[in-house]
Amino acid sequence: MLVPYTPTLALVALGLIVLAAIALRVIRSLRRLASARTLVRDRVGDNVGLLKARTAALKVAFAQRRPSG
Repeated sequence: MLVPYTPTLALVALGLIVLAAIALRVIRSLRRLASARTLVRDRVGDNVGLLKARTAALKVAFAQRRPSG
């Protein structure tokens, strides 16, 4: 026996399935984005550290070239 609200329940169930599938894809994409962001942040941090070290070395080199008296 088919009750009048059966098509509505079927559509709601289908909508929930589609919503779950979309949510899984979004979560997977966000995980990939987070890992890429971590990789970029680490590389930029390394480069900033190297730049600071080079700047400090240049300051020392310039200080040594100045006449001391």
